[in-house]
Amino acid sequence: MVQLRILPESVDVNLKDLRVAITASIEKLCTINEVKEEEIGFGLSALLFSVIVPDEEGKIDSVENAISSVKNVSQVDTRDVTLI
Repeated sequence: MVQLRILPESVDVNLKDLRVAITASIEKLCTINEVKEEEIGFGLSALLFSVIVPDEEGKIDSVENAISSVKNVSQVDTRDVTLI
C-alpha cells in the first residue's frame, strides 16, 4: 500500500474535480483504497490517496508520473510504502 499526498497548483483548484481527474489517470495502474483531504493552511488543502500498487519495480513511479501529468497538480509526495 502506498500513501500519496497531492498538492494542487493553487487554492483556486476545485479538489473534487482534481480528485476525479487523478482517479481517472491511475485507475488502471493501481487500486484506490481511500481518498481524504488534508488542510495545510492559508486556504490550501492536499489530497491524500491510499492506493494498492503491485509489488513490481517501477510501478510506484508510474503512478506518481500519471498523477504529475494531471492538470492543476503541483506536487506528488510518497508519504508511506508498506507491504500488504
